[in-house]
Amino acid sequence: MPEPAVEGPRRAAEARPERSILRDFFRPSRGQFVVGIALFLTALIVVVTLRSQATQPEFANVRQQDLIQLLDNVTGETRRLEDQVRELELARTELVSGADRDEAAREEAARRLEQAQLIAGTVPATGPGIRIQIQDPGNRVTAELMLDAIEELRDAGAEVIELNDTVRLVMNSHFATDDRGGVAADGVSLGSPFVIEAIGDPATLEAGARFRGGLVSEVEGDRVKGTVTIEQLQSIEIATVVEVRAPQFARPR
Repeated sequence: MPEPAVEGPRRAAEARPERSILRDFFRPSRGQFVVGIALFLTALIVVVTLRSQATQPEFANVRQQDLIQLLDNVTGETRRLEDQVRELELARTELVSGADRDEAAREEAARRLEQAQLIAGTVPATGPGIRIQIQDPGNRVTAELMLDAIEELRDAGAEVIELNDTVRLVMNSHFATDDRGGVAADGVSLGSPFVIEAIGDPATLEAGARFRGGLVSEVEGDRVKGTVTIEQLQSIEIATVVEVRAPQFARPR
């Protein structure tokens, strides 16, 4: 019957480590205190850094040259919109208080028709702009890359765009991958060199293409390893037109 005599000391021995852990927790040693302070300061620095990055402006880390290009693009687009506002205000004034309202209405209708034809791509176009030539020796240019390039040119104010002297890009244009894995626009296969002609302000259009992360960066980077040349031209003639298709479902009211 010796076991009951040993049971009490054994339980006391098991309870002592628990009391020791609690005592060490509430009375840390100097080393533990220093480590705790270091961990607290590290966590505080991480939290402050994350909050400061979250509150930084969107373009805080953009290079100065890229910011200048972006500002030029915005300035050019602002001027273009201001010109449109002045034209619309002048047309409204002539239609409301002009001496010959009928003549003013006919001129405004003709002007709007001309703009609609250019947007729809049903008439040739001419004007200043840029010509972009893309050399793609590895056939790595994709439909997605070309779509991004066209959207960048549109954002920079391109009014008329033509590809390889064969495809006039309009509102319902689309890009896809053809049977050979190349790029097709509106069902027409395009091959290298890709030639993009865009009518608009030449300086603003070129800045939009050269903006960091844009067309030039993508093509000349490791993704494509191609080359891009851009010419600013005072006159570009775009002769390709689009055949208007009758709507299948829509009807005028």
